[in-house]
Amino acid sequence: MKIVIAEKPDQAAKLAAPFSFTKRTGYFEVKANSYFPNGAIITWAIGHLCELKTPEEYDPTWKKWKLETLPIIPDRFEYKVSKSKYKQFTIIKNLVKRTDIQEIIIGGDAGREGELIIRTILRVCGVNKPMKRLWISSLTENSVKNGFSNLLPEAKTKDIYYEALSRSCADWLIGMNTSRLYTVLLKKNGVKDVFSIGRVQTPTLALIVHREHEIANFKSEPFWEVEAVFHFAGRMLKAKWHKNNMSRVSEEKQAIAIANFCLHKNVEITKINKETKEYAPPLLFNLSALQATANKSYKFSPQKTLDILQKLYVKGLVSYPRSDSQFLTSEEAKTLPTILNNLSKIDKYKNLLPPPTNSIMNNKRYVNEKKVTDHHAIIVTDQIPNLAKLSMEEEKIYDLVARQVIAAHYNHAIFAYTTIHSLVDKRAEFISKGKEQIEEGWRKVIYLSKENASQEEEEEMLPLLHENELGTVAQATVKKGATQPPNRYTEGHLITVMKTAGKHLDDAELEKVLSKTEGLGTEATRAGIIGTLKDRNYIEIKKNQVFATSKGMLLIEALGENSLLTSPSMTAKWEQRLSEIGEGHASPQAFMEQVKKLTYKLITDAHEREKVWAFDQKEVDKISANNPYQKKYKKEKTVVGKCILCDGSIIDHGTFYGCSNYKTANCKFSVSKKILSKTISQTNVRKLLASGETDMIKGFKKGQKTFNAHLIWDAKEHKVHFKFPQ
Repeated sequence: MKIVIAEKPDQAAKLAAPFSFTKRTGYFEVKANSYFPNGAIITWAIGHLCELKTPEEYDPTWKKWKLETLPIIPDRFEYKVSKSKYKQFTIIKNLVKRTDIQEIIIGGDAGREGELIIRTILRVCGVNKPMKRLWISSLTENSVKNGFSNLLPEAKTKDIYYEALSRSCADWLIGMNTSRLYTVLLKKNGVKDVFSIGRVQTPTLALIVHREHEIANFKSEPFWEVEAVFHFAGRMLKAKWHKNNMSRVSEEKQAIAIANFCLHKNVEITKINKETKEYAPPLLFNLSALQATANKSYKFSPQKTLDILQKLYVKGLVSYPRSDSQFLTSEEAKTLPTILNNLSKIDKYKNLLPPPTNSIMNNKRYVNEKKVTDHHAIIVTDQIPNLAKLSMEEEKIYDLVARQVIAAHYNHAIFAYTTIHSLVDKRAEFISKGKEQIEEGWRKVIYLSKENASQEEEEEMLPLLHENELGTVAQATVKKGATQPPNRYTEGHLITVMKTAGKHLDDAELEKVLSKTEGLGTEATRAGIIGTLKDRNYIEIKKNQVFATSKGMLLIEALGENSLLTSPSMTAKWEQRLSEIGEGHASPQAFMEQVKKLTYKLITDAHEREKVWAFDQKEVDKISANNPYQKKYKKEKTVVGKCILCDGSIIDHGTFYGCSNYKTANCKFSVSKKILSKTISQTNVRKLLASGETDMIKGFKKGQKTFNAHLIWDAKEHKVHFKFPQ
């Protein structure tokens, strides 16, 4: 019998769906069929069931954050089972060790992380049985069956496991050591907070802080422009003064002089340029492009888009979500006519289908085997969705993907651009620009609202005029403006900036490497990195704009402009080597030895950097005052009353109320701070300690029911009970 280990429960359900099965606790038991002649077990992880051990689990002396213990470098990296997921791990362990299980099928997401998750579980289980790899890009029934018919040898994907494992261990080394290092050094300099540092999150933060400095240091300069209205035998033309391709002047009096000179003068059309431009339909989506579009269109955060896309993937409605490619293989392109035919059965797409082009099989803009990596572009599947059963957010993301696929089968959008050059009194040159849509093409498919308008600006339609035609200046006005600072990043723009981070490198070779290896982070991790920066209080999002906080700016100041930790260069070198490991061309052991040497260097660099620190004391005080760890510590030490069972004090520990004598006198007094979704206040605990009963507490929840009750202390059982009103 074979066992399939999926990455998540809902994914396992999709893998079992094409077959007859019985649901058991923690797995599906598939009955014998043509794909599994002896039947099969399909079980699941819950994401990362196993995680790298913490420093103190290797060596107790590493628990305290001290400079003397750095660097922390384990002799051998070890994994442990996450406490909250131990039950499912035990189920998997017992299943894979069954004597009737002869083969294990790795069924995690078809990528590096999926490989790492499943192989790590098997490593911790201590099993060594023959393995195969299920590698599919969608969870439709046909795709699942085809995947089980064409399982890969496990050796074919083993190198990407080593790549993912190397990345995980290396990130642990750098993160654990530098986070402790800078937290302790900054504390010595009066900054009381915990600072998290990471190979990807820190250079990303540096980009945001750099933009923050650009905005703060920007000096707005006023300028003036001269706008005019010309009359040509009843036809009106708006124009703007230009000289040497510049329309702005730096002094108001100069602009006024130009306007006064032009007013009521004669004007002549000196030249009319006409140009036709074609705009190809947009490329298909990869995850970054979709996240950027969803953020621009609906203000969805990158993580929200990924979460929604994952739900659609599990429902079998879109292909693998974490793809970095915007191209299809010819095999996938063959499925598009069926997909389009199915979309035509949905009301909102009926007027768009059939498209002008029946097939894009020979269109290299979309179908290119060489540009497909582990996965092809994100497309909708041949499964017809019931839109009524999708959430509004799911429908929006599905619609973006569907329209991108439809648009690929449409013609180019064509515009005619006209530029009219005019000369006032044979001296002052003016320019008018306009455009006309010749062919709508793919723009019929993709909405061009303010949120997702195309790159060209809307320009006015111009009247029909001819060269050498004469008119008069009816109006000439001066318009004041000011230069603007760079725009702040939106979350969607930040995803794009991370992907193209190589542009920020001076080294052409490293820029090329980083461009080739996806930039900062991967398609799967960028949204999480932005989330980490938010959680660490390094950035905040206001009205979809990204701001660096005082804490984030101070950390980058502490690290310095030339630090390896703030530059994408270290990531560029890492990603190059990791990519080589994934291709089987480099040694994971040699890579880790280099990372260990780098760890020593970063510690030396930090001590040198500390010598030149000179922080703004106001900012230091602000960061220390807002330190959530300080607040939590103080909150945990709050005494709420005397213990009922002994002479100890009852302390608010954050998640429960407990006695200060629980170690010295083994006192068992304990009350959870949250009972049936209701937080028990310190006031009510004080009343419980004084009288044995709290006030009426409203809003306890059990299942779908909500009720009100007092809490009373049971002296015999030494725990609280509910007391219901009469």
